[in-house]
Amino acid sequence: MKGPHNIFRMIRMGATLERTGAMPVVLEAFDAPRPLRILARTLVWPFKWLGKRGDLELPPPARALSALGPAYIKFGQVLSTRPDLVGNDLALQLRILQDKLPPFPTSAAKRMVEEELGQPLETIFDDFSEPVAAASIAQVHKARLRETGDTVAIKVLRPRIERAFQRDIDVFYFVANFIEVFSPGSRRLKPRDVIEHFEGVVKGELDLRLESASASEFAANTKDDAGFTLPTIIWEHSSHRVMTMSWAEGVPLGNNAAIDALGHNRDELGTRVLQLFLNHALRDGFFHADMHQGNLKVAPNGDIIAFDFGIMGHIDDYTRRVYAEILYGFIKRDYKRVAEVHFEAGYVPADRDVEEFARALRAVGEPIFGMDASRISMGKLLSYLFEVTERFGMETRTELILLQRTMVVVEGVARSLSPQLNIWDVAHPIVEDYIKNALGPRALMNDLVKTLRVVARFGPRLPNLVEKALAAQAASPVAPPPTRLGLKIATTAVLSASCAGLATYLLLT
Repeated sequence: MKGPHNIFRMIRMGATLERTGAMPVVLEAFDAPRPLRILARTLVWPFKWLGKRGDLELPPPARALSALGPAYIKFGQVLSTRPDLVGNDLALQLRILQDKLPPFPTSAAKRMVEEELGQPLETIFDDFSEPVAAASIAQVHKARLRETGDTVAIKVLRPRIERAFQRDIDVFYFVANFIEVFSPGSRRLKPRDVIEHFEGVVKGELDLRLESASASEFAANTKDDAGFTLPTIIWEHSSHRVMTMSWAEGVPLGNNAAIDALGHNRDELGTRVLQLFLNHALRDGFFHADMHQGNLKVAPNGDIIAFDFGIMGHIDDYTRRVYAEILYGFIKRDYKRVAEVHFEAGYVPADRDVEEFARALRAVGEPIFGMDASRISMGKLLSYLFEVTERFGMETRTELILLQRTMVVVEGVARSLSPQLNIWDVAHPIVEDYIKNALGPRALMNDLVKTLRVVARFGPRLPNLVEKALAAQAASPVAPPPTRLGLKIATTAVLSASCAGLATYLLLT
């Protein structure tokens, strides 16, 4: 329920931050002005007793977010990959949210596996371990398949997680409504649409059958990507709340000391993470949208292993081309072209001035390029870009929210491996190669073939559709009825076009 009763939950959220000691840490990390710090602490302090205590063994920020619920934990996971935004200390404290949350009892996990798979645990698995990783929505156990002896990982949803997540989402909706009422300028950002999009994505994560399907599709797309691998889904032992996959050994991508001890090149790993993401987003239009360190490992042979496919992003061909052209324009510092792409895609109202918009984009890009490599940030670019597009009336593109958010997360992961990584230099060859393939002569020919196939598929129906449209127009008192000759000409033209399309399709296929 998205009603005013959520005021209490908002108060309790602030009280929990204060009671756990997270409030001053968070305000300091975000460099909040002194008046704001005093106001926040003063308003929350009387309600401190309402706050949750959380796990005393966790650092204050992780303690507060884990006590507040799954959606808050997801938020903390994103911040943990952005030390440039929240500082190294807070990012390190939040990183514990990725795979070190308190697990639920193994006995409950075993019961759920038996209920979901419909047979006793012992008939399927041997050596069912205690939890090896626990996250906000599920936890993972290690076991061995009784039939083959292969080692597997078993992902099990937390009990009653659906209800807990919906409770957190209700608060987010309440906050979104509050923002839209009291800050009209924020309506351009469509806060309610953002929450609806986020809710849909994470609800998909709560059905492990969908995650299994996503993992299978992702594996098919990336089977030829060098230095990248995924665990194999074992479908016969997977269901709504249980997912079984092959076990993959490796060290967490966030453990730099272990990576160095194994002799892996962290600069090369950082470059590969970023380029893999760009390839998946631009080449395939299907990408891992939760690529924080907790979902990535490094195999002994140096391969990057990805896990947790509950949140995947999808963008269509046209949006990919627009996004690539915007990125490429910034890389080449061709701000006029970036501005034109925004207008061509309809992102900016047509009555605005292209030249003025291009100058505003230059003001966004040039300061970024003036920085040294360690300070160049895609996150800062997106932040500045939002400020500029707001002035020119651009509305938030909900289909790009997940892509933009993941780009920021992946940049944080790459930067944690290689602090001096130049984001633009790494992205340049991937984006340039995509531009050549998506906008060159071969791409235009592919577009033509797709169009002709559509004409061939619907060609037989076109004469009837045209005749009905003309008949409807003839029945209108406003327009004079078409002559029989005109009707024959129109129908013959459509038939000719359909036959031509069909012939071309047959020749091309």
